[in-house]
Amino acid sequence: MSQAEAVRRVSPLWTLGLFRSELLTTFRRWRTLALLGVLAAVPVLVGIAVRIETGDGSSAGGGGGGPAFISQITNNGLFLVFTALAATLPFFLPMAIGVVAGDAIAGEANAGTLRYLLVAPAGRSRLLLTKYATVMAFCLVATLVVAVSALITGALLFPLGDLTTISGTRISFSEGLARALLIALVVAVSLIGVAALGLFVSTLTNSGIAAMATTVGLLITVQIVDQIPQLHVLHPYLFSHYWLSFADLMREPVYWEDLTKNLGLQALYAAVFGSAAWARFTAKDITA
Repeated sequence: MSQAEAVRRVSPLWTLGLFRSELLTTFRRWRTLALLGVLAAVPVLVGIAVRIETGDGSSAGGGGGGPAFISQITNNGLFLVFTALAATLPFFLPMAIGVVAGDAIAGEANAGTLRYLLVAPAGRSRLLLTKYATVMAFCLVATLVVAVSALITGALLFPLGDLTTISGTRISFSEGLARALLIALVVAVSLIGVAALGLFVSTLTNSGIAAMATTVGLLITVQIVDQIPQLHVLHPYLFSHYWLSFADLMREPVYWEDLTKNLGLQALYAAVFGSAAWARFTAKDITA
């Protein structure tokens, strides 16, 4: 076997080692820990605010207004999980994903380590897939950090027990907990479109800061466009349009239409911008 063939035949164990190395590098960064810390603090602040507001026996929020489920938190602390995810999904969670994804390739180029990574027998495609898998792992971890923080805060500040769905039916606490986990997973999957977009932007520049700023700027722009009624024809094609459809998992029976539209849209964005990132990265002249 020639040396070139040996380089092309990369061991799966080596690939797993690269993925493990990327995970450790990502989650050891102070920036990543700070982002997770902010995400963990949001449910705590929401829970304390609701506790203070309802200290005199009044109800929190209003029906249909503010973050979803906020009026139910005082009756059952589990609703803080749903409220925290609804509060962080429009901006905090995708912003954190945008920062990590935007820095994935551009940060390595800016630090001068990208060429050294490509010297190893990974290949550009394998390295790009590893980077994207790392960002998706961060999507899951970030979402679970919000959910677990909200669950702990809700248990400490409010009662737990059977809960009432949006449809008015009662379900057990264990079923509610299972739905909370499912909702967290759906929220994590809802972020893969942003992850692919950020990775694509990261292949366009050698500046990690520029890639992160551009990704977050695009995120904010899409959110603004999604709120302009005159542009309603574009709304179904925006990656953020169906994000809050996870609330339909709290209906009885579950309303699947918007959920499936959301998951399909995220898969489309991941495919389009993932392919664009691959096309750009594999043809890019690596100088750093």
